Amino acid sequence: MRLGFSFPVWRRGACAALSALLLQACVSFPDAPETIASPVLAGDVVQSVDGARLGLQSWSAEDPKAIILALHGMNDYSGAFARPGAWWAGEAQITTYALDQRGFGRSPDFGRWVGGDTLIADLRAALAAVHDAHPGLPVYVVGHSMGAAVVMAAQAEAPLAVEGLVLAAPGVWGGRALPFPYRMTLNMAASLAPGKTLTGERATRQATDNIDILRAMVRDPLVIKQTRLDAVLGVVRIMGRAYGDADKVGGEILLLIGEKDEIIPLKAMEKVGRRFSGDVDVRRYDNGWHLLFRDKQAETVWRDVATWIGARSATIETPQVTLADDPAAFQSASTILQTAR
Repeated sequence: MRLGFSFPVWRRGACAALSALLLQACVSFPDAPETIASPVLAGDVVQSVDGARLGLQSWSAEDPKAIILALHGMNDYSGAFARPGAWWAGEAQITTYALDQRGFGRSPDFGRWVGGDTLIADLRAALAAVHDAHPGLPVYVVGHSMGAAVVMAAQAEAPLAVEGLVLAAPGVWGGRALPFPYRMTLNMAASLAPGKTLTGERATRQATDNIDILRAMVRDPLVIKQTRLDAVLGVVRIMGRAYGDADKVGGEILLLIGEKDEIIPLKAMEKVGRRFSGDVDVRRYDNGWHLLFRDKQAETVWRDVATWIGARSATIETPQVTLADDPAAFQSASTILQTAR
């Protein structure tokens, strides 16, 4: 008796089933940290909900009109905002806090991927601490690349306690935006050799036209040079989460895109910009690369961010968004928020 299907059909079905399995959670990452402490700013660190002390840099304005919490990109750290942070403080009266996300810079687990849920919990904790330190001032979050993906994923999950989002060269090359063979190969490689590292030395893509900045990053010990395969998988997953949930990202949004970006495809950034559900302002830069805040024309970007924040902050007598509007932050900062229950 002949079977009702040919071998090639069976083979294609088997390959599809195998591919689906390989795309499942072959590599797992930690869940969000347990809440045992109240978020608080303490000099050059911010304490997260599990008591972890995360690296922090700040640039304070004499008479701040608004506050920025900034999240860096993959393998970078808070130093990415040194120049814009100083400029915003001096020229726009905006105080900036830049966080070393967990796994990066001076924060715990350097070089390891701690999981998207942990990064989101840390973001909410940092926002709670910033609000507590600056009651009554409007707060904005600025995310670059991977940092923007973390912001997007958090906002899609539950609105952040901010007046607006600034998403610079958002990392959205994951999920459906990433070709299927790439995803399958990455899952396989990270499953078989999670600790194997990649240096990117053979990469032909350019991140910025500011060669001095690239040289400084190579010399900086806090910039990760060798990336674990499981960390590559982790960042692809958070980018996929941001891309997939873009239609749930609302609020006041400033989207910054460099026309010469060779790291994140322009089409992917354009697609998520059209899917946002909030009030979106898009700025495109003909001479902008991926490192928009550090390109040669970076001051134009800094000024645009300051102008956008200033226009919104000028109309706010008291912040429209409070921690009580952010369910996740409300839960994370239980001690600070007792009076808001």
